[in-house]
Amino acid sequence: MTTAFEVVAEPARRQILDLLIRGPRAVGELVAETGMSQPNTSRHLRVLREAGLVESQAAGRRRLYALRGAGFAELARWLTPYVLLWQGGLDALERHLERSPEAY
Repeated sequence: MTTAFEVVAEPARRQILDLLIRGPRAVGELVAETGMSQPNTSRHLRVLREAGLVESQAAGRRRLYALRGAGFAELARWLTPYVLLWQGGLDALERHLERSPEAY
């Protein structure tokens, strides 16, 4: 079984996810926006779908792909401690700057 981390390690898949965050897209739109071939785009979409990161739905003769929020839970659980660490560093910087504004 492929993990969500392995799936998003591929730059082309991250590019597709970045496009889908703006809303559902048809394969043809993704092909045009990424510059990848249709078979390559479809292959990446299949991997993303199998990993639970995207879902597809028929819209007439087209298939629309959209992000599946629940699929990102594994990534979010792993990232949370790092986000908190980063946020803590920003909070400390903000407190430091508030204590000594004349230095900046």
